[in-house]
Amino acid sequence: MNPAARFDVLGLGNAIVDVIAETPDARIEALALAKGTMTLIDEARMHGLYEQMGPAVESSGGSCANTMAGLAGLGARAAYIGKVQNDQLGEVFRHDIRAVGVAFDSAPLQAGPPTARCLIWVTPDAQRTMTTYLGACVELGPADVDETTVQAAAITYLEGYLWDRPEAKAACLKAAEIAHASGRRVALSLSDPFCVDRWRDEFVTLIDRHVDIVIANQAEIISLYQADSFDQAAAEAARHCQLAALTRGAEGSLIVTGAERHAIAAAPITRVLDTTGAGDLYASGLLYGLSHGLPLPAAGRLASLAAAEVLGRYGARIEHSLAPLVAAAA
Repeated sequence: MNPAARFDVLGLGNAIVDVIAETPDARIEALALAKGTMTLIDEARMHGLYEQMGPAVESSGGSCANTMAGLAGLGARAAYIGKVQNDQLGEVFRHDIRAVGVAFDSAPLQAGPPTARCLIWVTPDAQRTMTTYLGACVELGPADVDETTVQAAAITYLEGYLWDRPEAKAACLKAAEIAHASGRRVALSLSDPFCVDRWRDEFVTLIDRHVDIVIANQAEIISLYQADSFDQAAAEAARHCQLAALTRGAEGSLIVTGAERHAIAAAPITRVLDTTGAGDLYASGLLYGLSHGLPLPAAGRLASLAAAEVLGRYGARIEHSLAPLVAAAA
């Protein structure tokens, strides 16, 4: 029998501070941004775009970090591995993630690039367009993966965006190997369709060899398996991993595992203000359910409720407790 886990979920991801501003569609077009996607930018481009933003709100972010914060809000024991600089935004990130109850012990950089930031442009239709400067994130590597921490986590959750850097890729593989050697599970978020396009073959191999749980949206899973339809992509996912949770926006989500199929309805919402973090919070609810032994339909309902909670506000972090959602999903 495996020893009891000290953490329910350990996440590896890009430690980023989000800068969020409302913007008209015309500005997205004028700046030649790909609406609704994430684009990596260099430091010069980051400063130029920031000057074009309207009034903004800054908050700690990063996809995986948002998921860990959501898990803590649900009452889970969460830990995080990510890289920040020893600068002002790095201190903001460290404070914010620890303040919500996530264990974060990664040593900050003492020199080199500044802490990463993501400029998020929210258009009137609530779509978010992200331009990300990775900064200190690029320094994440195998040395940052603590073996005892991975061994102590029931599920190790990898952010697909990390695959854009070879050192971070090596860190993911190290964590996955430690987790499986310890009898733990490994989950992967595909993160973004363009990320899948860049690393399709490697992602397929990673899932076949190292991943138990895949979390993806409809566009990502269709791109991964170059399928002609969502149903075909879902069938491929069921053949390549133990469990796949596939989101479809207002159509809800589908959880597939072996011969099982669980269609999960989207949770009702009054008004969508910002889709930032909806996928991250969906992952929070799902991983909470899986790490706490909830039946798959209940885990899916919790995921949908957590995603809906963030759609009615700006930003991907929720200040109030999400624990009541656990009972509501039962």
